[in-house]
Amino acid sequence: MSGTVLVAHPSPDLYGSDRMLLESIDAIVERGHRTVVTLPESGPLLPLIEERGAEVRLCRTPVLRRAYLSPRGVVALAGDAIASARPGMALFKELRPDVLYLSTLTAPEWLALAKAARVPSVCHVHEAESAPSRPIRTALASPLLLADRLVVNSRFSERVLTDVIGRLARRSTVVYNGVVGPAAPVDPRPAIDGPVRLLFVGRLSERKGVLDALDTVAELQRRGRPVRLDVAGSIYPGYEHVETDMARRIAALDDPAAVTLHGYVGDIWPLLAEADVLLVPSRGDEPFGNTAVEGTLARRPVIASASSGLLEAVAGAQAARSVPPGRPAAFADAVEDLVEHWDEVRRLAITDAARAEERYSPARYRSEIFEQLRSLAPTALA
Repeated sequence: MSGTVLVAHPSPDLYGSDRMLLESIDAIVERGHRTVVTLPESGPLLPLIEERGAEVRLCRTPVLRRAYLSPRGVVALAGDAIASARPGMALFKELRPDVLYLSTLTAPEWLALAKAARVPSVCHVHEAESAPSRPIRTALASPLLLADRLVVNSRFSERVLTDVIGRLARRSTVVYNGVVGPAAPVDPRPAIDGPVRLLFVGRLSERKGVLDALDTVAELQRRGRPVRLDVAGSIYPGYEHVETDMARRIAALDDPAAVTLHGYVGDIWPLLAEADVLLVPSRGDEPFGNTAVEGTLARRPVIASASSGLLEAVAGAQAARSVPPGRPAAFADAVEDLVEHWDEVRRLAITDAARAEERYSPARYRSEIFEQLRSLAPTALA
């Protein structure tokens, strides 16, 4: 018997959680069940969803943001929720889904609609920050009480939620992301001849630590260590000041030509193949750390901030190093340590990749995600 799963997603973009959505869709479609995905608008994600055999319905969705956590914001959110409730309920009545899979906690209205339609729901939590005040974290987590099951992408994410609402622990299950590695991994080069090649991949923001990556280069140059840094990423609109700060730091380097800015790069594997070390110097909390896992899968040692979900992402990777966030000198120390022990690091990085392939297998991820859905509709999703 084939069942129907309604998948609600708040964005048509193609970033980390959006790519994990595609894996979740595969988990349902490959088992022969009808999958209908609702998006707020068209975008690059839409054709990739349809390629997997799922249907797409465009439906307005209010997305929970911190700006709503004010008297004026609450009024605006209420207005958006009222306007989108009718088409959302119409979709439930038309499809009569067996279960709702909400791909993020930032679109909680779908949980309320599922409850009103008496449809069991799973919410997949990819977001976690411990820095906001307890009242704000409580407000963000409270709608999750409407979900029948929660999937969280790390122990860190789970702790952030259950710290403010302990009852959520009973319905939470940790499912680590399934991360696809390169089709043909390239071994690290046998020896570091010439500059050590560093790579930064991610949004260009203070939170992601791109300025610390540049300061790490500056520190290594001061020590007389030849170094090169490739930066793959772009800014969010409104973050143009980060580009200005980056340009200032690059100009102040002993060798500004050591840094290459690539902008957004869809296929990072060629850059990883050319790199010696991947830097993940995030200053803010990371719910998990797909980029760090990708570095490990590419057989590269990773130097990551010793915080939040990044600690879980590199756990067990013997070639990886975890250092205090916001400490470029510590990152420079870690780079030099890797270079000085390169023969051993190279061997461990190759071994780490094999272990990561098993731990973060997309097949394992799809199986675990589907089991959470099946548990709520065992007959329809048998």
